[in-house]
Amino acid sequence: MWIANHIDNTLLRPNVSDREVEAFLRASVEAGFYAVCLNPVWIPFAKKVVGNGIRLCSVVGFPLGETTKEIKLHEASYLLEQGADEIDVVMRISAFKSGRYGEVLEELLSLRRCSEGKVMKVIVETAYLSQEEKSRALELCLDSGADFIKTSTGFAPQGARLEDVKLFKELSRGRIRVKAAGGIRDYETVVSFLRAGADRIGTSSGLDIVRNF
Repeated sequence: MWIANHIDNTLLRPNVSDREVEAFLRASVEAGFYAVCLNPVWIPFAKKVVGNGIRLCSVVGFPLGETTKEIKLHEASYLLEQGADEIDVVMRISAFKSGRYGEVLEELLSLRRCSEGKVMKVIVETAYLSQEEKSRALELCLDSGADFIKTSTGFAPQGARLEDVKLFKELSRGRIRVKAAGGIRDYETVVSFLRAGADRIGTSSGLDIVRNF
């Protein structure tokens, strides 16, 4: 199914059991999603369940981004050693809001070096940013060599907005891909974000979306 190949099917809730995660993984493989995105503790388990049957994505510094560079690097290294194919890194928003852009960039560059050869997405959490800050966050993502800029964790007051996807696509001019995530729950919304220029969709409603389609 063409739409499934644009989706990172996501399960980031804490209140899940082994059985639920295994069922989620097997259903995601069957549906043909591009990747599954899980909390770090589940990556070794997921690798055992699905092997190379689907790309594995996990999160670094999630959901706030407010931890040290050293801890983020350790987390990223662990995930990649355990078989993650992609990491979604939460930018340190407090440093960014304080204007310490060099500090933010150095952290992203360190994570990029750590994840060389794998896909790295940077979550900038657009709900907390002004238009000017969104442009600056994009510049930092570009300078870091990240593969994607991602709109949201899904834990902020607001998720993905079409206007933000369009802004990132227009300003980046093809130099970085865009992942829209946060509040995307139905087929029509997925299509609208893809038409706006999103290269990947993050959603916890992936199975419902493809079933309804």
